[in-house]
Amino acid sequence: MAWPKKFPTELKLLKYEIEGYARDCGLDFFEVIFEVVDYDEMNEIASCGGFPVRYPHWRFGMEYEQLAKGYTYGLQKIYEMVINNDPCYAYLLQSNDAVDQKLVMAHVYAHCDFFKNNLWFSQTNRKMMDEMANHGTRIRGYMERHGEGEVEGFIDTCLSVEDLIDPHAVFIKRRRERPDPVLEEERGEERAVPRLRSKAYMDSYINPADFLEEQKQRLAAEQAGEKRFPEDPEKDVLWFLIEHAPLKSWQRDVLAMVREESYYFAPQRQTKIMNEGWASYWHAKILTERALKDAELIDFADHHAGTMGMRPGRLNPYKLGMELFRNIEERWDKGRFGPEWEACDDMEARASWDRRLGLGREKIFEVRRTYNDLGFIDAFLTEEFCREHQLFTYAYNRQRERYEIESREFAQVKRQLLFSLTNFGRPLIHVADGNYHNRGELLLLHHYEGVGLRLDYAQDTLRNLQRLWGRPVHLETQKDNQRLVLSCEGEQIEVKAA
Repeated sequence: MAWPKKFPTELKLLKYEIEGYARDCGLDFFEVIFEVVDYDEMNEIASCGGFPVRYPHWRFGMEYEQLAKGYTYGLQKIYEMVINNDPCYAYLLQSNDAVDQKLVMAHVYAHCDFFKNNLWFSQTNRKMMDEMANHGTRIRGYMERHGEGEVEGFIDTCLSVEDLIDPHAVFIKRRRERPDPVLEEERGEERAVPRLRSKAYMDSYINPADFLEEQKQRLAAEQAGEKRFPEDPEKDVLWFLIEHAPLKSWQRDVLAMVREESYYFAPQRQTKIMNEGWASYWHAKILTERALKDAELIDFADHHAGTMGMRPGRLNPYKLGMELFRNIEERWDKGRFGPEWEACDDMEARASWDRRLGLGREKIFEVRRTYNDLGFIDAFLTEEFCREHQLFTYAYNRQRERYEIESREFAQVKRQLLFSLTNFGRPLIHVADGNYHNRGELLLLHHYEGVGLRLDYAQDTLRNLQRLWGRPVHLETQKDNQRLVLSCEGEQIEVKAA
């Protein structure tokens, strides 16, 4: 293979060594291309989501400034970045020492294994690096033709609604196929046109041709008025806008690009805990069992502990994911699953339970292949695990003006964690009516699950949706047990009871 110019010989040897260990462990991945970059180049790449060929936009510059300041003040440091692609691209920080580079490479190979084999990544574009470059070229062309300000302003509008997709649409066929219009017309005419009852010899007089035509037109008008648009609630709001909003051709193309990129990144948001946990599990195993020299152990332990550390008020996906994979492996090795295990209520017997099945390694590879975070937590987060790792929920105490532990109850901890993972923790919004009140207005419905929308965010988003739709936009939601409708016409927002 052709190596990047700045790739030192010692790193090439490390790459081959760590790759061999990863394959020996059963990891399966696409070819991995490593690039060595300095911290400034790493921040630039990270600000673009890992794609240096992405279209230009001020948001990426803002994220670069945040990352650069975090590094300058010692608040954060990006050790590596890996891209789901075929081949996979990974970036190594030039200032990393040998122990860090080993850790990062093992981490990267596990990520690449996850990208290649997890079900939720199976429908992603494996040539996204090339596709992102195409998007950048097309958007730069639109900027040259229509003006940088106009195109960038339209991208701002699109990015404000980029999460309004249906992340399961790539696996489920939700929309009906359009029926044959000829057959539909024949069936409609045959069943729809009513005829007055009469004897056969009187039918031409009782049901004359002009009367039947009049009835046919009346029924057609009624059916057109009753037909819903869309026929079923549409979860992919971006697709609906691309298909039906009165956009210019270049605007429709830009919105389609934003939607495509949103679908590409969706599996990464759906599997954050699993993906980082899987990579952390394997970098720890590869280094402690195979790759570390004696003199490197303390440095590895220090850096690994830093990665696994829990910050106040924040859940560490690396820590939670790795510990859950270890817990699953131990449970299936010892046979702590199934009806017999679930029925056992003897705490001493449960503590010493060991059927010596040795199924743990096979089970974690099966889990890696099948689940996303939501199913992972739902299926494998147990009360024993919560108690061992001291998981709890917290809430803000207004009287004491601080956050405090709210509950250590397993059911509440699990429920809140699952809620935060449903639809990436974002509200579920779908299109209910594209011809609301028969005036071409757009009605959206918020699927309320106990937490109301932030009305300031909702109002700004409605304004952007109204710019895309070109007509008034309405959003039905719920707050404090009351149904509300937010209506946007121009810049004005009206809030009223439903």
